[in-house]
Amino acid sequence: MRHTISIIVANQPGELSRIVGLFSARGFNIETITVGKTLEPAWSKATVVTSGDDRTVEQIIKQCSRLARVREVKAVTSLPHIEREMALIDVEVKSGTERQEVMSLVDIFRAKVVDISHERMILELSGTMDKVDTFIDMLQPFAIREVTRSGCVAINRLSRLMTDEQAERAAA
Repeated sequence: MRHTISIIVANQPGELSRIVGLFSARGFNIETITVGKTLEPAWSKATVVTSGDDRTVEQIIKQCSRLARVREVKAVTSLPHIEREMALIDVEVKSGTERQEVMSLVDIFRAKVVDISHERMILELSGTMDKVDTFIDMLQPFAIREVTRSGCVAINRLSRLMTDEQAERAAA
């Protein structure tokens, strides 16, 4: 089963390497990893997508939590959440008919044309990993020259967080 894990880690050289090393040393595969700054400059958020059973993910979370300079580790997929990935796709499109077909797909998938020439288009799409995969599959009849994907970013839904906060207040 696919799992998304959020790790708040010190924004220092070598920290990402330590996290990746932990996964590698224990034989855990990383499907995607995305890292970015948080509102606090001293901390970064790494979003890791991996696969395995619930026990494996629990083990990953415990081991990551033990790393020095890791502030928080949580399984995002254990609660309702939002996941997005961005892709840039370079596609060859020559004739007016081909362009029209690609533009129809762009409209259907709510993608964007971010660059265009006489023979090619660069498309941008943001959505779930499945949506990105499907869009790329639909573009297969055209000559796809290159695909660049960002990796997954994720955040828990507010509706669930509000419910948890309300439950905590009720318990107090």
